[in-house]
Amino acid sequence: MTRRVALPGAAELFRTTVPRTDQGSAPQEDPKPAAPVKEQGRARSAGSGRRKHDSKITVYVSDEELLGLEQARLALRADHGIAVDRGRVVREAIAVLLADFTEHGADSVLVRHLRESGE
Repeated sequence: MTRRVALPGAAELFRTTVPRTDQGSAPQEDPKPAAPVKEQGRARSAGSGRRKHDSKITVYVSDEELLGLEQARLALRADHGIAVDRGRVVREAIAVLLADFTEHGADSVLVRHLRESGE
């Protein structure tokens, strides 16, 4: 008795999973989503929502900030019927903050808070 495990071959691992519509034609390429157009000076009104994101950042928060974020997420679900994850809440908050900054500049909430905190 051999102790080797039977693994699938390369052909099985890299097989196409997209059904072909015509057996005689080459497989069609997957349409790629259009890259987002960056518009200068336009306020962004909504977060990116639930989609695949190309960029990632790591943000460190205090225990109190994380607890507040989780409480906000739970309140959105319990009080408003909106089921979202923490990442979606953060993306929406960033979108709102950046829209306010674009619209109000020096009078924006972001500038006021950063000036008050001394950062």
